[in-house]
Amino acid sequence: MHQRYLLIFSLVLVGEAIFSLPFHVARFFRPSFLEVFNFSNADLGDVFAVYGVTAMLAYFPGGMLADRFSARKLLTFSLIATAAGGLYMASIPGILGMSVLFAYWGVTSILLLWAALIRTTREWGGSLSQGRAFGILDGGRGLLAAGLASIAVVLFSAALGVESTVGNHENQINALVTVIYFYTATTFIAGIIAWFFIPNSQSVGKSDPSTNVVAVLRQPIVWAQALIVVCAYCGYKGLDNYALYAVDVLGMSEVDAAAFTAASAYLRPIAAIAAGFAADRYRASTLIAFLFLILIASYGFLGLESPESKGTKILFANIFLTFAGVYGFRGVYFALLQETQVPSRVTGTAVGLISLIGFTPDVFFAAVGGRLLDNAPGLVGHQHYFLLLSSIMAVGVFATATLIHLVKRQTQALSESKSGL
Repeated sequence: MHQRYLLIFSLVLVGEAIFSLPFHVARFFRPSFLEVFNFSNADLGDVFAVYGVTAMLAYFPGGMLADRFSARKLLTFSLIATAAGGLYMASIPGILGMSVLFAYWGVTSILLLWAALIRTTREWGGSLSQGRAFGILDGGRGLLAAGLASIAVVLFSAALGVESTVGNHENQINALVTVIYFYTATTFIAGIIAWFFIPNSQSVGKSDPSTNVVAVLRQPIVWAQALIVVCAYCGYKGLDNYALYAVDVLGMSEVDAAAFTAASAYLRPIAAIAAGFAADRYRASTLIAFLFLILIASYGFLGLESPESKGTKILFANIFLTFAGVYGFRGVYFALLQETQVPSRVTGTAVGLISLIGFTPDVFFAAVGGRLLDNAPGLVGHQHYFLLLSSIMAVGVFATATLIHLVKRQTQALSESKSGL
């Protein structure tokens, strides 16, 4: 039992540390990030798009690798290689250098790690605790992300030397570099822990990769799950805008905005773990449909109202509701693998396909969102941003309804087959 929980703790650490450099620095310190690197919102969106394209190309072959090779080796090398990129990021390269760096991170964080992480988590959960397994994974990752972000905010504020304002540009650069070094060290340490605490898998390499690919591609239910992940992941990418929203619309300072988004991240473990347990009690698909409906309304409200018309308290309530909904998604959408009865032997390949399609928002969402914000600065741009998210959640309802229909049809076919009809 002790080793079982040590393993899930290691997976939590690995699963969050790998994305801290590519995403946490820009998410929690976005206003300062834009100034230090001299980026517009569109520039940053384009850099993320480069990551997204590289990651998209890596998801499917990464899934096949996860079905063939030990997760221990894949995870360790991925983390150490990603940490090495942090040393370059700390030199504050220009847009070309950052684009190359994010392309590199698209390979190191996805090709060797992602599918292996999901496969190992599914094995940990067994047949009865998939919601719990993925809820703990993402909830734990959220708790770790919030804790790391809180430490990073303290380091940033101390290096900045000013409590409520940005200070001079040199201080701002030093403060952001301090944050980058902190996340670099965290990623490297996670790699060492992965090597010592994640065992070699005994269940990989026992099936033909080409057979696995054909088996996965022929399942409409896997494609429906991929569309669900697309819509849910757009909501997650939307969280990257909240620090800027806090500054532009709610009137916060940059330090306060970073602290606000870091504090909001503490909702992630609560929402993800609660969603995981709820998915085991009911069904992951039913819970996901409910979350999509809630977010349609909440994003719609943020897209139509302003602090002057409704007051900041109601806006804050809706912001926290969107955080909770998005984090709930992340705790359960891979639990659908068990509900849709994807064979264990092709887990990596299925995850590769679902991720290839499901995480395409890494390619387009930041670029589209950045242009919406730049084309209509201030409140109006942010309202357009939230209305876009509300529309995407509506597509998610359709995708979930389709998956539920396919599951029912699949279950009925299996029942008829067993009864000899």
